[in-house]
Amino acid sequence: MNKKEFRTLEEQVNIMINKGLKVNDIEKAKDVLFRENYFFINGYRTLFYTKDRRFVEGTTFDELYSLFLFDRNIRNIIFKYLLVFENNIKSIISYQLSKKYGYMEKDYLNPKNFTQDMKEKRRVEDVINKMKRQIRINGEKHTATFHYITKYHYIPLWILVKVLSFGLINELFGILKEEDQNEIATFYKIDKEDLKVYLGLLANYRNLCAHEDIVYEHKTQTYIEDTYFHHKLNIPKNDLGEYIKGKNDLFALVIMLKQVLQADRFKEFMAEINRCFDIFDLNVSTIENSKLYDKMGFPENYMDIVDMQGGLDE
Repeated sequence: MNKKEFRTLEEQVNIMINKGLKVNDIEKAKDVLFRENYFFINGYRTLFYTKDRRFVEGTTFDELYSLFLFDRNIRNIIFKYLLVFENNIKSIISYQLSKKYGYMEKDYLNPKNFTQDMKEKRRVEDVINKMKRQIRINGEKHTATFHYITKYHYIPLWILVKVLSFGLINELFGILKEEDQNEIATFYKIDKEDLKVYLGLLANYRNLCAHEDIVYEHKTQTYIEDTYFHHKLNIPKNDLGEYIKGKNDLFALVIMLKQVLQADRFKEFMAEINRCFDIFDLNVSTIENSKLYDKMGFPENYMDIVDMQGGLDE
């Protein structure tokens, strides 16, 4: 088995040069690699690669770094708006459950409040125990939860959700009774099964963003269902009649956010994404933006989705 050996900055630059990358300022390149990590930047090379795994002729280190910065900016934008949705879904779930079952732990964590499917009994117990654990661990660490514990000796759900992870909120939604899932999904004007899928995928993207993984070319194992937006954007299909974009790629995330964000928030989100493409276009001439669109699953008319009907406020 080949071992990955330590490489000096000079060696890292030379590896890139030997692959056909133009490095106009070696000291600048070394400084970037030192600050940003060679392995991470090198992960962006495939967009500029030919079939023989060499850089497209004329590709510069600055262009490679521009893709790295493009992905960082896209990742930060996505993270910001995922946090908006995360706060929103937490608020809606806590409101619905508190209204129906009560606002003290003994009320809203009663197993009778959740699916009674015997096949899901262990999962229900697991989620409830995770929530109780968060009360024990985080109850006295956060100002709001500490205030309720010390003054009232309980934590209402609308306060507890602040210390629950997006992943745990996803699990919580999964064990709700169908009637409660339907009521929450109705707010977003989507089917409860679609919301289940969306929550899992959005939680996945939130983790990618939080850990600064490569996002622009990320593909999820789960595909979203066909939507009105696939049809209206005239996204092409393969020989099997399946849409080739917007199913498990970054544009699928855009389609999900279109349905769960308020219209003005989604418009802001897309404007920020569009600016990232504009900056990339200014800094990169070796490849066309269309190649980047394909990698991300974006149709060239992607901005048309902003004014389409079907968003949260429509």
